[in-house]
Amino acid sequence: MSSSLTFAPTATLSSEAPISNSELPIPLISLQPLLSLSPSTQETAQSLLSAFRTSGFLYLTDFSSVIPPSLLASVFEQSARFFSRSLTQKDSLAWTTARSNRGYVCMGREKVSQGMTKEDVAKEREGGGEDLKESFEIGREFEEGHENRWPDNFDVEGAEFKLTMLGFFERCKEVHAVLMRGIALGMGLEAGFFEDYVTTGDNTLRLLHYPPVAPGGFDGGKRVRAGAHTDYGSVTLLFQDQRGGLQVERPDGWVDVVPIEGSIIVNAGDLLARWSNDLIRSTKHRVVEPPLKGKESEEGHPARYSVAYFCNPDFHKWIEALPGTWEGEKGGKRYEGVNSGEYLIKRLSATY
Repeated sequence: MSSSLTFAPTATLSSEAPISNSELPIPLISLQPLLSLSPSTQETAQSLLSAFRTSGFLYLTDFSSVIPPSLLASVFEQSARFFSRSLTQKDSLAWTTARSNRGYVCMGREKVSQGMTKEDVAKEREGGGEDLKESFEIGREFEEGHENRWPDNFDVEGAEFKLTMLGFFERCKEVHAVLMRGIALGMGLEAGFFEDYVTTGDNTLRLLHYPPVAPGGFDGGKRVRAGAHTDYGSVTLLFQDQRGGLQVERPDGWVDVVPIEGSIIVNAGDLLARWSNDLIRSTKHRVVEPPLKGKESEEGHPARYSVAYFCNPDFHKWIEALPGTWEGEKGGKRYEGVNSGEYLIKRLSATY
Protein backbone atom coordinates (compact mmCIF):
# COMPACT_ATOMS: atom_id res chain seq x y z
CA MET A 1 0.00 0.00 0.00
CA SER A 2 1.20 3.51 -0.74
CA SER A 3 0.02 7.08 -0.55
CA SER A 4 1.06 10.40 -2.00
CA LEU A 5 -0.67 12.36 0.75
CA THR A 6 1.19 15.44 1.87
CA PHE A 7 0.48 17.60 4.89
CA ALA A 8 0.87 20.87 3.03
CA PRO A 9 -2.05 23.31 3.20
CA THR A 10 -2.05 25.88 0.43
CA ALA A 11 -2.31 29.01 2.57
CA THR A 12 0.82 30.36 4.23
CA LEU A 13 1.51 32.10 7.50
CA SER A 14 0.96 35.82 7.60
CA SER A 15 0.61 38.49 10.25
CA GLU A 16 -3.15 38.12 10.27
CA ALA A 17 -5.37 35.04 10.19
CA PRO A 18 -7.86 34.64 7.31
CA ILE A 19 -10.69 35.38 9.71
CA SER A 20 -10.13 38.66 11.51
CA ASN A 21 -13.46 40.46 11.82
CA SER A 22 -14.67 41.77 15.17
CA GLU A 23 -17.35 39.09 15.52
CA LEU A 24 -15.10 36.07 15.08
CA PRO A 25 -11.36 36.73 15.25
CA ILE A 26 -9.19 33.62 14.85
CA PRO A 27 -5.64 34.72 15.67
CA LEU A 28 -2.25 33.14 15.07
CA ILE A 29 -0.58 32.36 18.42
CA SER A 30 2.94 31.02 18.89
CA LEU A 31 3.49 28.11 21.26
CA GLN A 32 7.09 29.09 21.98
CA PRO A 33 6.50 31.71 24.72
CA LEU A 34 4.46 29.14 26.67
CA LEU A 35 7.15 26.45 26.62
CA SER A 36 9.23 28.27 29.23
CA LEU A 37 8.75 31.41 31.29
CA SER A 38 9.84 34.53 29.44
CA PRO A 39 8.84 38.20 29.28
CA SER A 40 6.29 37.35 26.56
CA THR A 41 4.70 34.38 28.36
CA GLN A 42 1.96 36.34 30.12
CA GLU A 43 1.13 38.31 26.97
CA THR A 44 0.78 35.08 25.01
CA ALA A 45 -1.37 33.57 27.76
CA GLN A 46 -3.69 36.58 27.58
CA SER A 47 -3.91 36.22 23.78
CA LEU A 48 -4.77 32.55 24.23
CA LEU A 49 -7.56 33.34 26.66
CA SER A 50 -8.84 36.17 24.44
CA ALA A 51 -9.11 33.79 21.47
CA PHE A 52 -11.03 31.26 23.52
CA ARG A 53 -13.36 33.98 24.87
CA THR A 54 -14.23 35.34 21.41
CA SER A 55 -14.30 32.68 18.70
CA GLY A 56 -13.21 29.68 20.76
CA PHE A 57 -10.67 28.94 17.99
CA LEU A 58 -7.05 29.83 17.21
CA TYR A 59 -4.18 28.86 14.93
CA LEU A 60 -1.21 27.56 16.95
CA THR A 61 2.20 28.06 15.37
CA ASP A 62 5.87 27.41 16.21
CA PHE A 63 5.29 23.96 17.67
CA SER A 64 7.95 22.05 15.73
CA SER A 65 10.23 21.68 18.77
CA VAL A 66 7.52 19.47 20.28
CA ILE A 67 5.96 17.96 17.13
CA PRO A 68 8.56 17.79 14.33
CA PRO A 69 7.25 18.24 10.78
CA SER A 70 8.70 14.85 9.81
CA LEU A 71 6.60 13.12 12.49
CA LEU A 72 3.46 14.94 11.40
CA ALA A 73 4.05 14.00 7.77
CA SER A 74 4.53 10.36 8.80
CA VAL A 75 1.27 10.42 10.77
CA PHE A 76 -0.68 11.61 7.72
CA GLU A 77 1.02 9.16 5.38
CA GLN A 78 0.44 6.19 7.66
CA SER A 79 -3.14 7.26 8.36
CA ALA A 80 -3.88 7.24 4.62
CA ARG A 81 -2.29 3.81 4.28
CA PHE A 82 -4.37 2.46 7.14
CA PHE A 83 -7.63 3.62 5.56
CA SER A 84 -6.62 2.04 2.26
CA ARG A 85 -6.60 -1.39 3.91
CA SER A 86 -9.41 -3.84 3.20
CA LEU A 87 -12.67 -3.36 5.06
CA THR A 88 -12.19 -6.87 6.47
CA GLN A 89 -8.94 -5.85 8.16
CA LYS A 90 -10.34 -2.55 9.42
CA ASP A 91 -13.53 -4.14 10.75
CA SER A 92 -11.46 -6.65 12.72
CA LEU A 93 -10.32 -3.64 14.77
CA ALA A 94 -13.83 -2.21 15.17
CA TRP A 95 -14.83 0.32 17.83
CA THR A 96 -16.86 -1.34 20.59
CA THR A 97 -17.96 0.97 23.42
CA ALA A 98 -18.02 4.66 24.33
CA ARG A 99 -16.07 3.93 27.51
CA SER A 100 -13.25 2.31 25.60
CA ASN A 101 -13.53 4.61 22.55
CA ARG A 102 -10.84 2.80 20.63
CA GLY A 103 -10.70 1.19 17.22
CA TYR A 104 -12.06 1.56 13.69
CA VAL A 105 -15.34 3.37 13.03
CA CYS A 106 -16.81 2.58 9.61
CA MET A 107 -18.86 4.91 7.42
CA GLY A 108 -22.27 5.51 8.98
CA ARG A 109 -21.41 4.19 12.45
CA GLU A 110 -21.11 7.62 14.07
CA LYS A 111 -23.19 10.75 13.50
CA VAL A 112 -21.38 13.72 14.99
CA SER A 113 -24.06 15.87 16.56
CA GLN A 114 -24.95 18.37 19.24
CA GLY A 115 -27.70 16.00 20.34
CA MET A 116 -27.55 14.76 23.93
CA THR A 117 -29.50 11.52 23.40
CA LYS A 118 -29.65 8.76 20.80
CA GLU A 119 -33.16 9.96 19.93
CA ASP A 120 -31.86 13.47 19.18
CA VAL A 121 -29.12 12.10 16.96
CA ALA A 122 -31.52 9.70 15.20
CA LYS A 123 -33.61 12.68 14.08
CA GLU A 124 -30.51 14.28 12.57
CA ARG A 125 -29.67 11.05 10.77
CA GLU A 126 -33.15 11.04 9.24
CA GLY A 127 -32.88 14.64 8.11
CA GLY A 128 -29.31 14.80 6.84
CA GLY A 129 -28.08 11.26 6.41
CA GLU A 130 -24.86 9.78 7.74
CA ASP A 131 -21.61 11.67 8.06
CA LEU A 132 -19.36 11.03 5.06
CA LYS A 133 -16.34 9.80 7.00
CA GLU A 134 -14.53 6.89 8.64
CA SER A 135 -12.16 7.12 11.60
CA PHE A 136 -9.72 5.29 13.83
CA GLU A 137 -9.64 6.05 17.56
CA ILE A 138 -6.55 5.69 19.76
CA GLY A 139 -6.49 6.19 23.54
CA ARG A 140 -3.67 6.13 26.05
CA GLU A 141 -1.74 2.88 26.01
CA PHE A 142 -1.97 0.23 28.75
CA GLU A 143 -5.34 1.22 30.22
CA GLU A 144 -6.54 -2.03 31.74
CA GLY A 145 -9.70 -3.34 30.13
CA HIS A 146 -9.56 -0.72 27.38
CA GLU A 147 -6.66 -1.67 25.17
CA ASN A 148 -5.93 0.02 21.87
CA ARG A 149 -6.78 -1.97 18.75
CA TRP A 150 -3.60 -1.95 16.71
CA PRO A 151 -2.96 -3.37 13.21
CA ASP A 152 0.53 -4.52 14.28
CA ASN A 153 -0.34 -8.19 13.81
CA PHE A 154 -1.17 -7.63 10.11
CA ASP A 155 2.29 -6.79 8.79
CA VAL A 156 5.41 -4.69 9.33
CA GLU A 157 3.57 -1.58 8.15
CA GLY A 158 0.99 -2.13 10.89
CA ALA A 159 3.75 -2.35 13.49
CA GLU A 160 5.26 0.92 12.21
CA PHE A 161 1.81 2.51 12.40
CA LYS A 162 1.58 1.61 16.07
CA LEU A 163 4.98 3.06 16.95
CA THR A 164 4.33 6.27 15.03
CA MET A 165 0.91 6.88 16.58
CA LEU A 166 2.13 6.14 20.11
CA GLY A 167 4.92 8.68 19.69
CA PHE A 168 2.58 11.27 18.21
CA PHE A 169 0.06 10.72 21.02
CA GLU A 170 2.69 11.60 23.62
CA ARG A 171 3.87 14.69 21.73
CA CYS A 172 0.30 15.99 21.53
CA LYS A 173 -0.11 15.29 25.23
CA GLU A 174 2.83 17.63 25.85
CA VAL A 175 1.18 20.38 23.80
CA HIS A 176 -2.03 19.90 25.79
CA ALA A 177 -0.17 20.42 29.09
CA VAL A 178 1.50 23.56 27.75
CA LEU A 179 -1.80 25.02 26.56
CA MET A 180 -3.44 24.35 29.92
CA ARG A 181 -0.55 26.19 31.57
CA GLY A 182 -1.23 29.14 29.28
CA ILE A 183 -4.97 29.05 30.02
CA ALA A 184 -4.24 29.04 33.76
CA LEU A 185 -2.00 32.10 33.46
CA GLY A 186 -4.53 33.86 31.27
CA MET A 187 -7.23 33.29 33.89
CA GLY A 188 -5.03 34.66 36.66
CA LEU A 189 -4.33 31.25 38.20
CA GLU A 190 -1.02 29.65 39.10
CA ALA A 191 0.76 28.29 36.03
CA GLY A 192 0.55 24.74 37.34
CA PHE A 193 -3.11 24.91 38.36
CA PHE A 194 -4.28 22.31 35.80
CA GLU A 195 -1.26 19.98 36.04
CA ASP A 196 -3.04 17.53 38.33
CA TYR A 197 -5.92 17.34 35.84
CA VAL A 198 -3.82 16.22 32.85
CA THR A 199 -1.40 13.74 34.42
CA THR A 200 -2.99 10.49 33.24
CA GLY A 201 -3.61 11.65 29.68
CA ASP A 202 -7.15 10.35 29.08
CA ASN A 203 -7.11 11.80 25.59
CA THR A 204 -8.15 10.48 22.18
CA LEU A 205 -6.17 10.56 18.96
CA ARG A 206 -8.61 10.33 16.05
CA LEU A 207 -7.46 9.67 12.50
CA LEU A 208 -10.07 10.80 9.98
CA HIS A 209 -10.67 9.92 6.34
CA TYR A 210 -13.38 11.66 4.36
CA PRO A 211 -13.68 9.61 1.13
CA PRO A 212 -14.07 11.20 -2.32
CA VAL A 213 -17.52 12.58 -3.07
CA ALA A 214 -18.98 12.39 -6.56
CA PRO A 215 -20.51 15.48 -8.22
CA GLY A 216 -23.78 16.28 -6.46
CA GLY A 217 -22.89 13.94 -3.58
CA PHE A 218 -23.36 16.67 -0.98
CA ASP A 219 -26.97 17.04 -2.16
CA GLY A 220 -26.93 20.81 -2.22
CA GLY A 221 -25.53 21.05 1.29
CA LYS A 222 -27.90 18.52 2.90
CA ARG A 223 -25.08 15.98 3.28
CA VAL A 224 -21.96 16.81 5.31
CA ARG A 225 -18.67 15.18 6.17
CA ALA A 226 -19.19 15.91 9.87
CA GLY A 227 -22.33 17.38 11.41
CA ALA A 228 -22.48 20.56 13.47
CA HIS A 229 -21.22 19.97 17.01
CA THR A 230 -19.09 21.24 19.83
CA ASP A 231 -16.21 19.15 21.14
CA TYR A 232 -16.67 17.54 24.51
CA GLY A 233 -13.36 17.89 26.39
CA SER A 234 -11.00 20.72 27.29
CA VAL A 235 -9.26 21.57 24.00
CA THR A 236 -8.85 19.92 20.59
CA LEU A 237 -5.74 19.98 18.40
CA LEU A 238 -6.68 19.64 14.73
CA PHE A 239 -4.17 18.89 11.98
CA GLN A 240 -5.65 18.99 8.48
CA ASP A 241 -4.62 18.64 4.87
CA GLN A 242 -5.15 21.29 2.18
CA ARG A 243 -8.70 20.31 1.20
CA GLY A 244 -10.67 22.61 3.50
CA GLY A 245 -14.31 22.31 4.47
CA LEU A 246 -14.07 23.09 8.19
CA GLN A 247 -16.47 25.84 9.25
CA VAL A 248 -17.22 27.51 12.58
CA GLU A 249 -20.48 29.11 13.59
CA ARG A 250 -20.84 32.80 14.30
CA PRO A 251 -23.97 34.87 15.02
CA ASP A 252 -24.70 35.56 11.34
CA GLY A 253 -23.92 32.12 9.94
CA TRP A 254 -20.98 29.86 9.13
CA VAL A 255 -17.45 30.89 8.16
CA ASP A 256 -14.62 28.84 6.63
CA VAL A 257 -11.52 28.05 8.68
CA VAL A 258 -8.85 28.15 5.98
CA PRO A 259 -5.95 25.69 6.37
CA ILE A 260 -2.70 27.53 7.13
CA GLU A 261 0.61 25.81 6.57
CA GLY A 262 2.59 25.18 9.75
CA SER A 263 -0.32 25.64 12.13
CA ILE A 264 -2.56 23.57 14.35
CA ILE A 265 -6.19 24.60 14.70
CA VAL A 266 -7.03 24.63 18.39
CA ASN A 267 -10.54 24.99 19.79
CA ALA A 268 -12.04 24.92 23.25
CA GLY A 269 -14.43 22.16 24.29
CA ASP A 270 -17.44 21.81 26.55
CA LEU A 271 -15.61 20.87 29.74
CA LEU A 272 -13.33 23.90 29.48
CA ALA A 273 -16.40 26.09 28.96
CA ARG A 274 -18.01 24.55 32.06
CA TRP A 275 -14.79 24.98 34.05
CA SER A 276 -14.68 28.67 33.12
CA ASN A 277 -18.42 29.18 33.65
CA ASP A 278 -18.70 30.13 29.95
CA LEU A 279 -15.92 32.70 30.12
CA ILE A 280 -14.43 30.46 27.42
CA ARG A 281 -16.53 29.49 24.39
CA SER A 282 -17.04 25.97 23.11
CA THR A 283 -17.97 26.91 19.55
CA LYS A 284 -20.06 24.80 17.21
CA HIS A 285 -18.29 23.67 14.02
CA ARG A 286 -18.76 21.24 11.14
CA VAL A 287 -17.09 19.81 8.01
CA VAL A 288 -19.00 20.52 4.79
CA GLU A 289 -18.48 20.58 1.03
CA PRO A 290 -15.14 22.34 0.45
CA PRO A 291 -14.52 24.93 -2.24
CA LEU A 292 -14.19 23.41 -5.71
CA LYS A 293 -10.80 23.54 -7.41
CA GLY A 294 -10.00 23.13 -11.10
CA LYS A 295 -11.93 20.26 -12.70
CA GLU A 296 -13.53 19.17 -9.43
CA SER A 297 -16.90 20.52 -10.56
CA GLU A 298 -16.86 17.73 -13.16
CA GLU A 299 -14.96 15.04 -11.28
CA GLY A 300 -16.21 15.57 -7.73
CA HIS A 301 -14.30 16.19 -4.51
CA PRO A 302 -11.16 14.20 -3.68
CA ALA A 303 -10.58 12.62 -0.26
CA ARG A 304 -9.86 14.74 2.80
CA TYR A 305 -7.67 13.64 5.71
CA SER A 306 -7.35 15.18 9.13
CA VAL A 307 -6.04 14.22 12.56
CA ALA A 308 -7.77 15.37 15.74
CA TYR A 309 -6.30 15.04 19.22
CA PHE A 310 -9.07 15.45 21.78
CA CYS A 311 -7.65 16.66 25.09
CA ASN A 312 -9.63 15.89 28.23
CA PRO A 313 -9.31 16.31 31.97
CA ASP A 314 -8.35 12.95 33.48
CA PHE A 315 -11.47 10.80 33.64
CA HIS A 316 -11.66 10.61 37.44
CA LYS A 317 -11.62 14.40 37.88
CA TRP A 318 -14.59 16.51 38.98
CA ILE A 319 -15.21 19.58 36.81
CA GLU A 320 -17.04 22.61 38.17
CA ALA A 321 -16.88 26.38 37.81
CA LEU A 322 -13.51 27.70 38.98
CA PRO A 323 -13.15 30.28 41.74
CA GLY A 324 -13.36 33.78 40.33
CA THR A 325 -15.71 32.83 37.48
CA TRP A 326 -19.11 32.80 39.19
CA GLU A 327 -19.17 34.71 42.49
CA GLY A 328 -21.10 37.91 43.19
CA GLU A 329 -22.06 39.96 40.15
CA LYS A 330 -20.89 37.17 37.82
CA GLY A 331 -24.29 35.57 38.38
CA GLY A 332 -23.51 32.22 39.95
CA LYS A 333 -22.62 28.85 38.50
CA ARG A 334 -24.20 28.10 35.12
CA TYR A 335 -23.60 24.35 35.32
CA GLU A 336 -23.70 21.62 37.90
CA GLY A 337 -20.41 19.86 38.51
CA VAL A 338 -19.71 16.76 36.40
CA ASN A 339 -17.27 13.89 36.37
CA SER A 340 -15.03 14.28 33.32
CA GLY A 341 -15.19 10.65 32.17
CA GLU A 342 -18.92 10.28 32.73
CA TYR A 343 -19.68 13.43 30.73
CA LEU A 344 -17.52 12.31 27.82
CA ILE A 345 -19.05 8.83 27.76
CA LYS A 346 -22.56 10.30 27.79
CA ARG A 347 -21.85 12.53 24.82
CA LEU A 348 -20.10 9.80 22.83
CA SER A 349 -22.81 7.23 23.53
CA ALA A 350 -25.46 9.41 21.89
CA THR A 351 -23.58 9.61 18.59
CA TYR A 352 -23.11 5.87 17.91
